[in-house]
Amino acid sequence: MVKEIERAGLPVVHLCTVTPISLTVGANRIVPTIAIPHPLGNPELSAEDEYKLRKGIVARALDALTKEVEDQTIFEG
Repeated sequence: MVKEIERAGLPVVHLCTVTPISLTVGANRIVPTIAIPHPLGNPELSAEDEYKLRKGIVARALDALTKEVEDQTIFEG
């Protein structure tokens, strides 16, 4: 799905907990997330810290959308 959307001219960021799967499916822009049961959060954190964590992941994904990539790229935090 990711490759087809990009082929149509829309950049896509694949947020994932297991980056090898994203590499296997051919995603070009990959942003690692936290854990399988809580990909965009951590229930162990305070509400304020979890907000910062989520905001950071989304900011990284938005930044990845602005980057031209030729090969599969993992945008680490």
